[in-house]
Amino acid sequence: MKSWWFVAGAAAGVYATTKVRRAAEALTVDGVHDRLTGWFAGARVLADEVRTGAAVKETELRERLSLVPDEGPARLEGRRHLQLAPRADQADQADHADQADQHDETHSTGRDDN
Repeated sequence: MKSWWFVAGAAAGVYATTKVRRAAEALTVDGVHDRLTGWFAGARVLADEVRTGAAVKETELRERLSLVPDEGPARLEGRRHLQLAPRADQADQADHADQADQHDETHSTGRDDN
């Protein structure tokens, strides 16, 4: 029975010594630096994951709302989206609207600048 208590006491001593040594090391300049480096690396990974997830969800939303050109999904470059080219039917509608606006402006003044 005495040997069991001796082993338990020795194990508790080793455990306490290890905990104290780790705590002392964590409070040194190198220990604080290591912890901050780890936290910042984790924050960078988290930010990359969030950014990637947001880009995927935005692409899905653009596809669902038909804001994606017929060629395929929106292309991403870095953090910025490349400007999407209008689809052919949207481009035709925009051209007709511009021509109508020009026609209205020309006739509303009563003179033609050409």
